[in-house]
Amino acid sequence: MRNKTIFILAVLLFVISCKEENLYLPKPRMYPKVNFPAKNYQDFDKEYCSIGFRYPTYAKILKDEYFFDDKPLDPCWFDLSIPSLNGTLHCSYFPVSNRSDLDELITDSYELAGKHNIKAEYYNEFVLDYPGNVKGVLFEIEGDVATPVQFFLSDSSNHFFRGSLYFNNQVRPDSMSPIYDFVRQDIDTLLHSFYWK
Repeated sequence: MRNKTIFILAVLLFVISCKEENLYLPKPRMYPKVNFPAKNYQDFDKEYCSIGFRYPTYAKILKDEYFFDDKPLDPCWFDLSIPSLNGTLHCSYFPVSNRSDLDELITDSYELAGKHNIKAEYYNEFVLDYPGNVKGVLFEIEGDVATPVQFFLSDSSNHFFRGSLYFNNQVRPDSMSPIYDFVRQDIDTLLHSFYWK
């Protein structure tokens, strides 16, 4: 009799414990939705710069007043800030007086882009050649890097312009990819519309 009672209790406990319940799983990792602004462009034509181009209306021009503790080397140093996407295109202009100055600026640009090779999964250089004697190189850098795109433009005699895109957040290439692709279109527009004054 005792064995029957234990057996019946065991069966009842087994039946009660096998009752169907909702199984709770942790939520999968998600990324926040990004509301992209409308693509509209305006002209950059500032009196303090020897350049012009088109840039998005949702970006703000922030003129650099300081380079470390000194004034910038030229008044045409500015940031193209995109607050809604937490990004900034740092832009700097250098007047060129001789070939050695130009060579040094080009070498610096290659070195600055090359510093990201340590963490880069992909690195490519594209030669740029646009009407109006606008020539240069675009550096595309993929992976856990601080700046996914850099470029420089020059007329090979008087002007040199450099740009470098940064996002003010943790580098996560998979989640940043849609934002980068969106801003990359704006950089293409800037490059194609660029001219010297």
